[in-house]
Amino acid sequence: MRVLIVEDEHKIANAVKKGLEQEAYAVDAVYDGESGFDLALTGAYDVIILDLMLPKMDGIKLCGQLRRRQVHTPILMLTAKGRLNDKVQGLNAGADDYLVKPFAFAELLARVKALTRRPRNSVGSILTAGDLSMNTLTFEVKRADRPIALSRKEYALLEYLLRNQGRILTKDQIINQVWNYDADVLPNTVEVYIGYLRNKIDKPFRDREPLIRTVRGFGYKIEGRR
Repeated sequence: MRVLIVEDEHKIANAVKKGLEQEAYAVDAVYDGESGFDLALTGAYDVIILDLMLPKMDGIKLCGQLRRRQVHTPILMLTAKGRLNDKVQGLNAGADDYLVKPFAFAELLARVKALTRRPRNSVGSILTAGDLSMNTLTFEVKRADRPIALSRKEYALLEYLLRNQGRILTKDQIINQVWNYDADVLPNTVEVYIGYLRNKIDKPFRDREPLIRTVRGFGYKIEGRR
């Protein structure tokens, strides 16, 4: 899952970025409204965390322009103001949720998860493909009821595959969703991590159908039947 943070207070932006990365999110952070607007238009994000008071373009204007451009990425608005009018302005501009500073990171994380919990192949917080399951709240991954230990990047890659079960995902799509915008990632890095996942969720289960499939010339997909 990929998150964009638009927040001019570097300390807050960097703390949120670090916290979300520890939760296996790929995170980009920028510090003014114009940069946030440009990235929101060109990047494929699952949620945008947007401060209300920003240099160059404030959060209300940024949010409104995104919605007019038919960018429907869920937006969590942040502000130091607690007045009702500010909340109403943000929601009327197209924000999906609102959080007043100072806030606990646990609450922000819960709100981000709520905004991104829209997979077609899930029941609540559980993603599945065949006999493979992922609990996005506890980070538990199992196949045939056997626990599977994953690194953060392996987890993020598997989650992206599961949220798009049955769809062919190109290497570029995977890089854009799983790695940060400024990360120096080559296409063969995706192959390496797909290999890591296969070694953990397919190869140890040789009596069962492989779940990760390569579609030559196109990319990868995950698919399985119960």
